Order: sequence, then structure tokens, then C-alpha cells
Amino acid sequence: MPDATLPKILIVEDTPSMAELYAAFLDGCGYEIGFAETGRAALAAIHADLPEVVLLDIHLPDISGLEILKAIQAEQLPCACIVITAHGTINVAVEAMQGGARDFLVKPFSKDRLVVTVRNVAQHASLQRIVESLKDDYGRSGYYGMIGSSLPMQAVYRTIDSVGPSRATVFITGESGTGKELCAEAVHRCSPRRDKEFVAINCAAIPRDLMESEIFGHVKGAFTGAATDREGAARRADGGTLFLDEICEMDLDLQTKLLRFVQTGMVQKVGGDRTEKVDVRFICATNRDPWVEVEAGRFREDLYYRLHVIPISLPPLRSRDADVIEIAREILSRLAKEEGKQFGGFTAEAEARLLGFHWPGNVRQLQNVLRNVVVLNDAPLVEVRMLPETLMKGMPPIGGNAAVPSVPRVEEVLSEDGIRPLWISEKETIEAAIAACGGNVPRAAARLEISASTIYRKKMAWDESKPS
Repeated sequence: MPDATLPKILIVEDTPSMAELYAAFLDGCGYEIGFAETGRAALAAIHADLPEVVLLDIHLPDISGLEILKAIQAEQLPCACIVITAHGTINVAVEAMQGGARDFLVKPFSKDRLVVTVRNVAQHASLQRIVESLKDDYGRSGYYGMIGSSLPMQAVYRTIDSVGPSRATVFITGESGTGKELCAEAVHRCSPRRDKEFVAINCAAIPRDLMESEIFGHVKGAFTGAATDREGAARRADGGTLFLDEICEMDLDLQTKLLRFVQTGMVQKVGGDRTEKVDVRFICATNRDPWVEVEAGRFREDLYYRLHVIPISLPPLRSRDADVIEIAREILSRLAKEEGKQFGGFTAEAEARLLGFHWPGNVRQLQNVLRNVVVLNDAPLVEVRMLPETLMKGMPPIGGNAAVPSVPRVEEVLSEDGIRPLWISEKETIEAAIAACGGNVPRAAARLEISASTIYRKKMAWDESKPS
């Protein structure tokens, strides 16, 4: 009788001798092995037994393995797929990864490579099931306007759940365009203050000489142009939340007054002689490293310790796996409705481009790209040709905004003095890492501390540069 506690592996292979060989490779690894020789038999076995891992041959006698992948994804079945193919082009790999595969193997492959790949995918599947259980408990496919179900965002959602009901000050960090204001609004909306005002002030957008008035208000005649009394953001946020965005841009003199406000809860209008008590919950945000700003003397250390109570770090879009596709689909749907266009989704090739891009501007940049596509085109699906040139060429290098040029052939760039271009060394390093990891791209990416999509994108560029 099969042991129900063992992870189940379904081998989908139309050649029995090859299926038996794979099973022999995995013998003794602690798996319960099942077999299917056709695509329809595989779907029946998947529905009946829900294996943790499916070793899936692309070329089957009845239906394509890619169709099986689509069915698993469409039905949201908790199966992790490893694609096996003798036609190991990067295009097949990208299509398979887009179809929901966790990894791929190209025939012939060694026992060690199969064992390592299956083990890594099985471990990831186990972790993913834990995440899914958390999503079942908390509804984590989206959260107060934020979109994404990746592991980094699950951690953000749980932190907001914990800090929301408290009075603690929250300090949000993250690159520009990662959604810091959305995160601040989420903290407010899951707090007891949700029925009061959420008042946002962008410290980088308001002139320095007007910032004090924006926060604290002013009385008539306090300065030139002050024709009437004006309530400040602090007073409007009484009982609610005051969000100070890009706080590291605040002038040092005003930081001193803000510190007093944080410590006492008392505000005084510019030009006024009376103080008022207000009840405000502070949330701050910056796209800089606040402690670096403290060390550089641009941000008061005592204010830092007052505000940096509960930190929330928002991950960049490039670190959020398939969240980019979830976000892109939501943005596309909204923009198509606004512009009266028929777009209903993306082609697989277009989604591959979105996944492979570095997104230095994060969600804000993705939003701008899709608005460009929707305004200039109209079709049922977004195609690769509709994407801006930066995405067509590839992603910009880490830390920069320029697009990566197409990779030239080795014989075109090697000079007589033997100086090697940096991209060749990078290519050799990545290929060596993949070989050392038994051909497992996600594992090699983890060891190199880059994303798997970066490796696939670079491999695509290298393959396209090869002479016919």
C-alpha cells in the first residue's frame, strides 16, 4: 500500500523505458512514483491524486505537455511541473515557464541533475503550499489595493496585519514606484482609525518655506500671501493618520519642530501663539536608506529613533517573481476600460518580456509602459511588437536605466591584445554556475544572488546573438 506521507511524483513519458529510467534515478530518494504515457492519462492522474511534482514530457502522442501545463494553471492545481524535452531551445523553456513550469530538463540528463532538480522543486512546492495556506487564511492575492501573491509581499501583508491595530509609528522604505503610499493607506485602513482622515504630505514636492505651514497650518498675516487662517495637515489628521512621504527630504530646521510634535502631540500654527493637542498616528516613507542619511548628517538621529519604530521594507518589482504579470493584467484591464480599448490580456511572448525586464522604476514604470501600449494600440492581446523599445531590447543593467544592447558574437568583440569584454566573463560565470548546480537554473540563480528570470533573459540574448 502506498505511503500517503511520501511526496508523490508523476512521471509523464510516452516511452516506457525512459519512464523506468527516471524512476530508477529517483529510487531511494523517498518519493512515491506514478506513471502516465499520454496527456489525457496524465490529467486524469493529476486530478485523482494531486502529485506534488510532475515530470512532464512536452511531446506526447495525444496532447502537448504545454496544454497540460495550461490546464494545471487554469485550474490552480497545487502541482509543481518540471518539463522534459529533447528540443531544448530557450523559446520552449520560456513558454514552459510561462505555462507554470518550475524548471526544465533537456534530454539526455544525468541522474544527479534529475535528483537535484526534483528535490529543489519538491521543496519549493512544499513552501508554496504553506504560502497558499496563509493566503487561504488571510486572502493574500491582493491586499487593500496592493496586488501580488509572492513570498516577499506575503511578509509585507503579515506585518501590516500585526501593526495596523496598534498606535506604533511605521517607517516604510523602498525604491521609487514600489507603492509606499499604498502600503501606508493599507496600514491606516486596517487600523481603528480607518473612519478618520488619512492625510498625505510629500516632503519632496512642497517648497521648503511652505512645508511648515503645510504641516502645522498658519494664521492670517503670518507671511506674505497668508490672507486667511489655514488648518495644517496635522490638524486635519486629528484622530487619523498623517503620512509623511519622502521624509528624508525634510529640512533639518523643520525636523526639529517635527520631533517636538512627535514627542508632545502639540501643534502651533505659523504666526500663532496658541498650541493645540492632536491625536495623530505617524507613518513615514523614503526611497533612501534612513540610517545612511543620519550618518551623513541630513536626518536627525533622535527623530530617526522616534519614527523608525516598525520598519516595513517594500521589495522591488524585479524581486517579486510572477507578481509583475498579476499587476500588469490588473493595470491593463483598468486602462483598457478607461481608453475604450479591447485588450483582454497578453501573449506568452509579451509576458515573457515583462518577466525578464529589470523594472528600475518598479510598478510606476510598468503602469507607464502599459498606458503607452493601450493608447497607441488596440487588439485582443498585447503583443511583443507593441512594447516599448527598452523592453524589446532587454532589461537595463542593475543600478542603471539604459537598455542593454543586443549581445555581439564573441569573434566580433575579442581584441588582439586579449582584453575580454565583461559580458563574456559574465556568460562564462553563469554557465559555470548552471553546470555546478546540475543544470538547475533557479538553484544557480540563488547561488549567484540574481533572479532566475535574469538568467533566462541573458540566455535568450546569447542565443539570439549566435550565427545561423
